Amino acid sequence: MSADKYNDSGSRTRAAVTLAFTALGATTAMAADDNLIEEVVVTATLRQQSLAEAPVSVTVLDQQTLRDAGRQHFEDVLISVPNLTYAGGTSRPRFLQIRGIGEREEYQGAPNPSVGFLIDGIDFSGMGMPATLFDVDRIEVLRGPQGLHYGANALGGLIVMRGRDPEDEFGFSTEASYGEYNSRSLGAVATGPVESLNSAWRVAVQNFRSDGFRDDVYLGRDDTMDRDELTARAKWRWQPSESTTVDLTWLHADLDNGYDAWSIDNTRTSLADRPGKDAQKSDGAALRVDTSAGQLGRLTVTATLSDSETDYSFDSDWGNAESWAPYTYDYFDRQQRDRRGRSLEARLTSDSAASPHGLTWVVGVYVLDVDEQLDSTSVGVYVDPFFPDWSGSIDKRVLSDYDAQNLAAYAQVEAPFNDRWGWSFGLRGEQRDADYSDRRTGDSLTGIDESAKDSMWGGQATLYFDQREHLRWFATVSRGYKAGGFNLGEGAAIKTQFLPEYLVGLDVGMKGEWLQGRLYADVTAFYMKRTDMQIAVSQQLVPGDPSSYLFYTDNASGGRNLGIESSVRWHATDQLELGGALGLLRTRYSGFRPDGVQDVSDRDQAYAPEYLASVNATWRHPQGWMARVDVVASDNYYFDVPDLDPNKNNYRSNAYSLTHLKAGYEADRWAVYAWGRNVFDEDYFTRGFYFGNEPPDFANKRYTQLGEPRQFGVTFRWEFK
Repeated sequence: MSADKYNDSGSRTRAAVTLAFTALGATTAMAADDNLIEEVVVTATLRQQSLAEAPVSVTVLDQQTLRDAGRQHFEDVLISVPNLTYAGGTSRPRFLQIRGIGEREEYQGAPNPSVGFLIDGIDFSGMGMPATLFDVDRIEVLRGPQGLHYGANALGGLIVMRGRDPEDEFGFSTEASYGEYNSRSLGAVATGPVESLNSAWRVAVQNFRSDGFRDDVYLGRDDTMDRDELTARAKWRWQPSESTTVDLTWLHADLDNGYDAWSIDNTRTSLADRPGKDAQKSDGAALRVDTSAGQLGRLTVTATLSDSETDYSFDSDWGNAESWAPYTYDYFDRQQRDRRGRSLEARLTSDSAASPHGLTWVVGVYVLDVDEQLDSTSVGVYVDPFFPDWSGSIDKRVLSDYDAQNLAAYAQVEAPFNDRWGWSFGLRGEQRDADYSDRRTGDSLTGIDESAKDSMWGGQATLYFDQREHLRWFATVSRGYKAGGFNLGEGAAIKTQFLPEYLVGLDVGMKGEWLQGRLYADVTAFYMKRTDMQIAVSQQLVPGDPSSYLFYTDNASGGRNLGIESSVRWHATDQLELGGALGLLRTRYSGFRPDGVQDVSDRDQAYAPEYLASVNATWRHPQGWMARVDVVASDNYYFDVPDLDPNKNNYRSNAYSLTHLKAGYEADRWAVYAWGRNVFDEDYFTRGFYFGNEPPDFANKRYTQLGEPRQFGVTFRWEFK
């Protein structure tokens, strides 16, 4: 693809975004006085606060937004959050980036996430495939270092997904959907009380299936990228007394998806003779007890358990015997993981009403234990009939064992100076003890047996000013941190361990309501300085051996990330709601030469587009008709480091914009919708590499994974209460 095409695409996208925001502002005259925006509460911080008061850059996607804008998975609404991106290479997003900070894969070995991901309080950081949207109440995205709120796993930010709670009245609902590519889903929810136990329960189960949008012409199959996803959630809420609430949550997810995302000609047509898979089976449980602690306030204790098994494999040569003839070229890679996590948190929160001076405080302790076993295999053979000396085979295996314990203590104090000014200050100290070992066969490297102990601290200090009711300005200085880690395989020969990373950030923002509560808007400017910045480096060691494509983590001396994030939500009339979000981002490395020669300090960080934008409009008629349009846009960005090609466009994604439509009818107990995703069938990339993978010369070339094409379908929902 030429540079001109990139520039044209970027210009079209910028023009579309500008036009959309202009149209958004041009409808001011349509405003009505009797349609208020409901109050949104942020629950992911240490103390619950309204969205307009929380001094943090945060997006809350509520139940109605997820139902209107989403279809099946968090992937559907992810790009509508400012400065939130994901790296493909999997069947569902697992590797997320906030403000340009996050992982792009986990070939390196031991888990070490930069973006925390919680589902009903259970830690799925780096394992976010179970993030399906069925019966989900809200998703909260906290941007920037959350060293105070979540510690070492939230250097870039924190994402919290919560399922709907049990209800005190019996209810039953079901939802069915059908779309192109033989996509279909069926889900059911039941909830109700148990009056004799002063409790309530809720159960939700859904299965989603699709043949996927890729065709394997060699095998004559259209389902090598299929999806078979089962999710189930059960909740029980017990109130043994007026001052005590006990919540028990169980989550099961079984995603048995195919993976066949790459082709030599960068199309959606595969030639693979051994398609792979991307499967994850997860079980998790959470117990939360919230009770009175007398004059001290309230005590909240949360314990969680999780067990996730993943099976990830792919055809490394992307072809077959016929496509590579007269050469024999056949490689296959597979990674099987078993990750178990256990956590315990105890938090004591003061009663704000009991403080005569408005002083409130939170103190707590947190323990996290993670064990992971990895079985990684690579097999392959290459035979050159013209140059037999260049022929060879590979059959190697790495069995690794990782164990880490995190122990943290934190405290936060908040108080007003007067009726308008206030402050908060919090610190968190955390220690991580990690052990890593592996056994290897089939290569020249010996096994590794390493340990590391990191003592880290972070926190934040905030000053806020309430200009008037429902209008707050704030400035927050924060310090985040991320533990060091281990490389495996050939990466360990270059660098066995890498250092912890620290980040100091400044956020200055405003959020408030206008037009008698019909308009909500926020804007935050941020600057983040990173020290000992952890960077994932990719490199092919041996031309002709795709299994030698090397991933390892190194430390740069530093980096910087700065930008602006803004969102708006406006009830323009009693029937029309408009919304939008914008993220602007500028990033740089500092003091990093990944190959010892090339300096990448003058270029953007990977997966850090300079803009992300979205606009939406939702119309609802009193008689039940509805319609919604979403337009999202992304700038191009680098896939990885280092940049080995003089034509930098060959190592970048494309800028793109996507349009999603939905229309339907909603009655009291049932609803039916017709929807279209990516209705203009825009091609866009979710992952890319630049290396040699075609015999006999194995010239470097850009290879890309394409996102989902245009798809139409219908959804039916029925409720009984």
